[in-house]
Amino acid sequence: MANQLEQAIKDKTATIGIIGLGYVGLPLIDAFVNSGFKTMGFDVDQNKVEQLQAGKSYIQHIPSKTVANWLEKKQFEATAEASRMKEADALLICVPTPLTPSRDPDLTYVEKTTEAIAASLRPGQLVVLESTTYPTTTRDVLLPILEATGLKVGEDYYLAYSPEREDPGNPDFSAAGIPKVVGGLDENSLRIAAALYEHAVVNVIQVSSVEIAEACKILENTYRAVNIAMVNELKTLFDRMNIDVWEVIDAAKTKPFGFQAFYPGPGLGGHCIPIDPFYLSWLARKEGQTTRFIELAGEVNTRMPRYVIDRLSEFLNQHAKPLKGSKICMLGVAYKKDVDDPRESPSFHLLDLLLERGVEFTYNDPHIPKLPKMRHHNVPAMDSQELTPEYLAAQDCVLIATDHTAYDYDFIVKHSKMILDTRNATKNVKTGREKIFKA
Repeated sequence: MANQLEQAIKDKTATIGIIGLGYVGLPLIDAFVNSGFKTMGFDVDQNKVEQLQAGKSYIQHIPSKTVANWLEKKQFEATAEASRMKEADALLICVPTPLTPSRDPDLTYVEKTTEAIAASLRPGQLVVLESTTYPTTTRDVLLPILEATGLKVGEDYYLAYSPEREDPGNPDFSAAGIPKVVGGLDENSLRIAAALYEHAVVNVIQVSSVEIAEACKILENTYRAVNIAMVNELKTLFDRMNIDVWEVIDAAKTKPFGFQAFYPGPGLGGHCIPIDPFYLSWLARKEGQTTRFIELAGEVNTRMPRYVIDRLSEFLNQHAKPLKGSKICMLGVAYKKDVDDPRESPSFHLLDLLLERGVEFTYNDPHIPKLPKMRHHNVPAMDSQELTPEYLAAQDCVLIATDHTAYDYDFIVKHSKMILDTRNATKNVKTGREKIFKA
C-alpha cells in the first residue's frame, strides 16, 4: 500500500482531499493545484460548496479568478458529501478547534470529521490533521476512531500531523512559501506525508513524532501571546507615566540582536493566538501541573478590551461627555489589518462593552460590509457606514480598532471630533493631533 501511494504522489496522480474550506483549506488547495495535483474540497456548509463550484470565492486573499482557474483546469471539485472522501488518496483536515465556554479544548469538529473519514476509510489513504490543537490529539483522539475500522495504521492507512501556518493578509508568505513541519504516527506515515507536502511547499521539516509537531504549533503561538501580553502590560503602565509605548518599541527594535518587536492592541484576535495558550494550560492541568506564566499572559490579553473602553470613557469625560448616549464609530472589525477575517476579533468584545454602556454604535470596515454573526457575541444586524465628512463629524468619537491600510487617516482625523487610536494608526498624521488619544 505504501509503495502504491508514494508512487501516486510522485507521479502527481494522487487526489488530495481538503476537509474544511476556510482560511486554511482554500490556500492549501491553491498550493496543491499549483503543484499539479487534482484536489477535492469538503465542507458541511452547502452554501460554500455552491459558491466554489460556481467559481466564486468568499475569502479575500483567494480571489474568485483563482477558484475559476482551478475549475477550468479540472483540478478542483467542492462537495458536501462526506461519503466521497474515499475518492481521495490523502485527506487533510483543516477544521476549527475552538474553546468551550469554560475555555477547555472543543474538538467536536475534529472528532466528527474523523468519524466521517472512518466511515469510508480504505486501504492506501493518508490522513493528516492540520488543525491547531494540543499535543497527543492525533494519537489519543484520531487514532482510536480510525482503528475502530479494523485497518492498521502504518500498513493499511497512514496518519500524520502537520500544523497550518497561515498568515492571512501577509503578501510575503503564501501557503506554498511557508515551511511545513510534519510528524507521523509511524515511519511510513511520516515518509509519505513528507513526500506529499514536498511537492506543494517550499520546505518540509520532519520531526520525530506527532506530539513534537503538535507542540511546535502551540509553542509558536504561545510565544506570540506571551510577548504581546508583555507589551500590553507595559502599555498600561507607560500610559500612566505619559510615555508613548509605540515610540519605546520603535527605539528598542533598532537593536540588531536580542530583541523582536511585538505591539500592543485592543486584545488578541484570530483563530490561533487567543486560543492556543488555553489549550496548553488545559493540558497542564490534565497532567497535574500549572502554567502560571502562560495563564497570566492570557489574563492580561483578555482584559485589554475593557482597558480600551475605560480609556474611552476617561477621554470623553475630559470633554464633558458621558459614554452612555455617545455616538461611537468603530473602524475595523477584522482581527488584523487588511483581511476579511473576523474570527476571535477583539472588536466584538469592544462592541459588547460599548452596547452594555448604552452607546449609539456604528462601524466601518472596507473588508467586512455587514457585521457577521459570532458564536460568543450578540451582534446586531448592521452595515458598514460610509466615511463621509458629515458622518465622521456627527460622531462623538472614532475608535480605531483595526488599522486597515485602506483608511485615509489624515481625512479621518480632519473630519472627526475625537479619535481613540488603539493601533498607532495615526502616527504619521501631522494636523489635528490634539484630537487623537491612544489606548
